[in-house]
Amino acid sequence: MAATSENIPKVLAKLEWMREQHIWPNGLRYLWTDAHGVCLLVSLYKELQEEKYLQEAESVVADVYRVLGRPRGLRIGEEPDRDGQYFHYLTKWMYALHQLGKVKPEYHERAVNLAKDVHHAFYVPGVGVRWKMLEDLSGPYPGYGLGGLDFYDGFVTYRLLDPAALSAEIVNMQQLVMKDYKKFSCTQDLGLGECLWMSHFFPDEEWAKTLRQRSEVTLDSMWVPAGEGSGYFCRRRAEHRVRFHELRGVVRPAVGGAVARQGLPAARVFPHVQVWGCL
Repeated sequence: MAATSENIPKVLAKLEWMREQHIWPNGLRYLWTDAHGVCLLVSLYKELQEEKYLQEAESVVADVYRVLGRPRGLRIGEEPDRDGQYFHYLTKWMYALHQLGKVKPEYHERAVNLAKDVHHAFYVPGVGVRWKMLEDLSGPYPGYGLGGLDFYDGFVTYRLLDPAALSAEIVNMQQLVMKDYKKFSCTQDLGLGECLWMSHFFPDEEWAKTLRQRSEVTLDSMWVPAGEGSGYFCRRRAEHRVRFHELRGVVRPAVGGAVARQGLPAARVFPHVQVWGCL
């Protein structure tokens, strides 16, 4: 908790800067960013017990539905080229609603309803989960196939939301996970960080152990030293860096412990990771 408290001023300063620059939460809507932002605001509310952060989280949710909400699901983003729906964006939004729902129960119900609304559009029985769908969920988005990790994401998220209400959907995802995890392989920093995050919710289950162990080994090999006590995670090749993916490769391993094994505290690599308590 001390580490979290130490980093809160840094987070608040960065949040204020983003507001001033109209980046977030008052910028263009983007479901992935908004989901993580809602988690951040809920974390700040829980840590500081200041009602304004809860109110802002609710305001973001309302605006996301106003801008991105569709009869079934939510559009990827507000920009014209961010059309369609991603399953892994939707599950992050479900998770954000779930966290807010721990304070305001009506949001938990919305998360469960969202899961039920979109599940069968993305789920291909016995095969996998479609990565991207058309905006009205009438069919797959041209040029996109199955998501490599989406069924793990669904399996974890559904269980966190409501194991009883989503029991049938959980069974669908569980069958895919059980068929895949023994041959699991991932070499991309974004996906590896996601795997460490997903696996920490059910750490004693065999599929989670496998994902965690293999992800940690691969991620450790992707650390590129850049001087005394510094460096970064590469995305397959050291010369090709993607900041968005590096963030995921640091935030998620901070949960799993890979960063600590490199001798770098998560707060040093990415200073406000510690207060994203909901993540």
